[in-house]
Amino acid sequence: MTRDKTATHRPDGPPAPPPREVRAEALFGGAREVRIHHAGEIYRLQLTAAGKLLLTK
Repeated sequence: MTRDKTATHRPDGPPAPPPREVRAEALFGGAREVRIHHAGEIYRLQLTAAGKLLLTK
């Protein structure tokens, strides 16, 4: 039996939908940094000069 590795297993119900996919260009909108608010904290997602993604708190 093969399991779908993109779905999250929920023991108390149906499997979660697959994760959303967002193009980096759409997320950054031409900027080099996006700030993400999560659980009362702000995280910075940066696009480096080498084209890598860097997530910091």
